[in-house]
Amino acid sequence: MRATTEPTTALEKTDRCGDLPHRPRVLLGKMGLDGHDRGVKLIARLLRDSGIHVIYSGLWQTPRSLAIGARDEDVDCIACSMMSNSHLVLVPKLLDELRDLGRPDITVNVGGIIPKEDIETLIEGGVKEIFHTGTGMDEIVASVRRSVSPYGAPDFDDPSANLARILSLAHAGQPPADAPRARPKRVIGLTGAPGAGKSTLVAAMANEAVRRGEKVAVVAFDPMSPITSGALLGDRLRVDFNAVDDKVFYRSLAIVGEDYASLPDIIELVGGAGWDTLLIETVGAGQNDVAIREHVDRTAVVVVPGMGDAVQMDKAGILEIADLFVVNKADHAGEHQLVRELMDIAEGRPIHETVATEGKGVVELLERILD
Repeated sequence: MRATTEPTTALEKTDRCGDLPHRPRVLLGKMGLDGHDRGVKLIARLLRDSGIHVIYSGLWQTPRSLAIGARDEDVDCIACSMMSNSHLVLVPKLLDELRDLGRPDITVNVGGIIPKEDIETLIEGGVKEIFHTGTGMDEIVASVRRSVSPYGAPDFDDPSANLARILSLAHAGQPPADAPRARPKRVIGLTGAPGAGKSTLVAAMANEAVRRGEKVAVVAFDPMSPITSGALLGDRLRVDFNAVDDKVFYRSLAIVGEDYASLPDIIELVGGAGWDTLLIETVGAGQNDVAIREHVDRTAVVVVPGMGDAVQMDKAGILEIADLFVVNKADHAGEHQLVRELMDIAEGRPIHETVATEGKGVVELLERILD
């Protein structure tokens, strides 16, 4: 047993999961009032560097928000931690929520400061494994590997759980032949450079859509490591699922480059499940990342002050594919210059200014997209 003062052991960056039926999908979450996430972010990176697809849900999760995330992301394992001595309350509620959402089969592992006398109670309640402070990363990776089994048919007692499994199969190139298909009424692509605030903007739009009674599905793409095939899927943490609950279906997927081979199937399968509006967030894009345009009804290009001068604006590539421009972080210096330069090339295309972190301009943008 390691001392609690010893750091988590690092691992060499290499694929440790290539022999499994599919890439492990792990949801990391911190339930309760624990406000520290440095440790969980370290674990997320180390799991990614072992070839695992890691979904980080952020701080202050409730048992229900964590269960919704696990269901919609079709994870193999939830790795949850808490440091507030609330494990005997929150963990049983998490297991109950998974049952209510049709996914009692998902492995739940628990980490944190767990007294020895409580371990048996948690295991008897349905927890698979418990990890104490100082557990080595090799042990954590091994536990993730043990949670993986071949994808079964989408036969859960919950429609969103079934859609999540259908999307897993579709992304693996095996879409079920009998799954209902229909193109959603609206398919909107959001693209732009890394750091432009696309995820925060999508989250703000989803929150506003729910407030209006709209049902919105989101598919968010993040890059897959070319070395380990792992991925860190962190976009969903921008959405407050404690507020929107399951009125937003949110799915994170990893790709290499602009490999959107599975996207046509995904779009039709989301529509077939009854979702009328689909927002697709691309990987952080460069000047030539334009493939999303071929799949969506309307493309919003998100830009921010400081991205470049007028010469950059005139270069062929991503700005050409925009049906509308979103100047996010419009409270930053240089916003007026950026808008002027966009107006020179926009040729009548709409330009929306937003501060997604404060919700400014989001209502007007959503109205344009839902129009």
